[in-house]
Amino acid sequence: MGKKVVVLGITGSIAAYKAVDLTSMLVKAGVDVNIIMTDSARKIITEQAFFTLSRNRVVTDLWTIPDWKPGHIELAEKADLFVVAPCTANFMGKYVNGIADDALTTFALSHTGKTVLAPAMNTNMWNNPIVNRNYKNLLDLGVLFVGPASGYLACGTEGKGKMSAPETIFEKITTLLKER
Repeated sequence: MGKKVVVLGITGSIAAYKAVDLTSMLVKAGVDVNIIMTDSARKIITEQAFFTLSRNRVVTDLWTIPDWKPGHIELAEKADLFVVAPCTANFMGKYVNGIADDALTTFALSHTGKTVLAPAMNTNMWNNPIVNRNYKNLLDLGVLFVGPASGYLACGTEGKGKMSAPETIFEKITTLLKER
């Protein structure tokens, strides 16, 4: 059995900084972590942190692939698990509706294995009926969720919408990888 491969998608939530710890935990556990970042995520945290920790090229767009094979297809073929942490309402909406307009959503639609989303958003966004519908539809499609947790949010309010702790997400990932 070779090294397990996790594709970690990072979206534009302030919780993106927590993905650094998650990446570090996974690498220390012997997981090959491949990062895909949205443009919004890159406004919050740089790809250099993830490149340094994962030791893999960070995918940020579909147009700078150095090989003949499209990057999202190559990653999809070798990924044991796909995780988006933090997962914004924007990503959930695009994913559930089959919209592939960036590297992350394109990968998401080409991945055929298990997917885990760790939502991170304002409480009002999480409680919005549209986001609720998207959440339920994704559950019906077999997508797994970790969180969101309740607590103090970056916007200064308290409530449900906080990304789960990296340790909690790590536990879910390692449990799923053991099943494969």
